[in-house]
Amino acid sequence: MTLSPLPRMIVEPIMRAALLEDIGLAGDITSMAVVPAEHRSTVVMAVRKDGVVAGLDAAALAFELVNPAIAMTRHVADGAAVRAGDVIATVEGPSRDLLTAERTALNFLGHLSGIATATASIVALTRGTKASVVCTRKTTPGLRALEKHAVRAGGGMNHRFALHDAVLIKDNHVAIAGGVGEAIRRARAGTGHMVKIEVEVDTLDQLREAMEIGVDAVLLDNMTPGQLGQAVAIIGGRAIAEASGTITPDTAAAIAASGVDLISVGWITHSAPVLDIGLDWRASLA
Repeated sequence: MTLSPLPRMIVEPIMRAALLEDIGLAGDITSMAVVPAEHRSTVVMAVRKDGVVAGLDAAALAFELVNPAIAMTRHVADGAAVRAGDVIATVEGPSRDLLTAERTALNFLGHLSGIATATASIVALTRGTKASVVCTRKTTPGLRALEKHAVRAGGGMNHRFALHDAVLIKDNHVAIAGGVGEAIRRARAGTGHMVKIEVEVDTLDQLREAMEIGVDAVLLDNMTPGQLGQAVAIIGGRAIAEASGTITPDTAAAIAASGVDLISVGWITHSAPVLDIGLDWRASLA
């Protein structure tokens, strides 16, 4: 799968907001007081743990928005596997502005690389099966596009981006509608022919009811690998089978082996630890 960059018009407002939050009303008063205005530096971004990189576009934009005279040279691309100590980018420019943009650039780069690294860890555990790892809507408000890009960088795929993408009938929809079948019928009557319909089921009986009516995908929630295998047999290729709920590195392999098509994992976006990346000064420039 080719990893396409996000359009600048999506990334730039996010980066501007982050920089404005950090710069405040008076600017970087520490750098302005300590660093001469004319001073220029070369710095490098280096990873301190093994992982997968994501967020280089965001980091580069942070530097550019503070001062277009800053030049960031990338030594890897988003999606690259790196080892502790690897230099992933070299940045040159006015020292004050380098330091002003540093934390915002590293915040995004570390966070997004952490998501890519977590995703890659689950993807590795599912190799040899047909299951693809997908993310959820459990994302940081305002950062969904970036975080879902990071999932792709880690070898995963994206579930729906927002509520308008597709119909996903969850347990509360089922409860309010009075049952799986009625919820599906209402969804089909209330949406256009281009909209796919997925329904969440908790039991095999609910699954059988859903398959009698027909849906595009079924979310099999919190089922054991054994139950998932039974569910895949009931579905019989008539719909996409998606496993969800408390999927961890300890359970991912067995869940993937059950024959499901998708494994949706919320924690890769909402709880992935950051990948430790530092910005280290290398030299003053004339």
